[in-house]
Amino acid sequence: MIEQIYTFFTIETLYMWINIGVLPFWFILIFFPQSHISRFFVTSIFPFFLLSGAYLFILYKSFLVGYDFDGNFNLYLGLNELSRLFEDNLYVMMFWTHFVAINLFLGGWIVKDAQKFLINKVLLSIPLIITYLIGPIGLFIYWIIRIFYAKRINLYE
Repeated sequence: MIEQIYTFFTIETLYMWINIGVLPFWFILIFFPQSHISRFFVTSIFPFFLLSGAYLFILYKSFLVGYDFDGNFNLYLGLNELSRLFEDNLYVMMFWTHFVAINLFLGGWIVKDAQKFLINKVLLSIPLIITYLIGPIGLFIYWIIRIFYAKRINLYE
């Protein structure tokens, strides 16, 4: 049974499942941000538990093929080293899973924070969609919207 699961989840299959798997969470965040489903399944630990499992599976696959984990620290030596790391599909999957998890966490935080200021859910959907695609820009747009609802600029909270 374990062997069947292992052979089924190739890197390409895992990439597809991670991308498809986060879409329901994002749809709930965008269309039903105040619902109990959002609170219990999206803004909780549940999606990160699943993404952590995928990340651990990628690390396990990497370990089995003899991936050089120490070489990951070379990314701080320059763009050429970073480009070299992205030539390995296993590293790309580690990066992509990390990226998807951080963006989803950021989307959940935006929804929780927006509820404190009673930000309109239609207006909130704009930074959420942008956060799904390019996280930091979505956060910046949310911050601008938040200033108008909070009626103050607060650099920390």
